[in-house]
Amino acid sequence: MRSIVWPLLALLVILHHDFWFWNDPTLVAGWFPIGLLYHVGLSLVAAGFWLFVVKCAWPSELDESSSTDSAEKSAEAPQA
Repeated sequence: MRSIVWPLLALLVILHHDFWFWNDPTLVAGWFPIGLLYHVGLSLVAAGFWLFVVKCAWPSELDESSSTDSAEKSAEAPQA
């Protein structure tokens, strides 16, 4: 799963720099500019991509080290 993250991120970066809707006066539903709608869709896709990264490609070592660090700190803290 981790091997797919970098190519998908590169694709999102390329798609972010759209030049095909810059001068397009088309309105969707008669009032919504097509370029703005494109970026709304791209933002939703990017949010889904980062959700995928966190759920499927996040290194488990980072979670383990942070939980052991917090457990050690709470054990060392003086009790009031």
